[in-house]
Amino acid sequence: MAHKILIVDDTAANRLMLRDILAYHGYDVFEAQTGEEGIRLAGEIKPDLVLMDIQMPVMDGETATVKLRQDPATRDLKIIAITSFAMKGDRERLLDAGFDDYLAKPLETRKLPEFVRHHLEGE
Repeated sequence: MAHKILIVDDTAANRLMLRDILAYHGYDVFEAQTGEEGIRLAGEIKPDLVLMDIQMPVMDGETATVKLRQDPATRDLKIIAITSFAMKGDRERLLDAGFDDYLAKPLETRKLPEFVRHHLEGE
């Protein structure tokens, strides 16, 4: 059975790129374009990994992640922040907010499959 990955990003082009790369590598990919939709889908499909954009309108990725961590049904999901924030201290701030790891934009698409595999199959 393929691992399930949920992409939460308000930018269609980002979702498309991530979906195409991950589907090519055999993952079942689900998409949400808002933080609220991401929370709902995470509860329904129980993904093995969530790739969460930080900057989204209405509900940002940090808020959505805090809500996922507060729910016993989703608190143990692996959630990776995807962000254009690359300033000193941003990684630590996001890890403190409840993310398991951090990917800076622009994403290195050739390294993405190995990064995902690392988080799904071994620490």
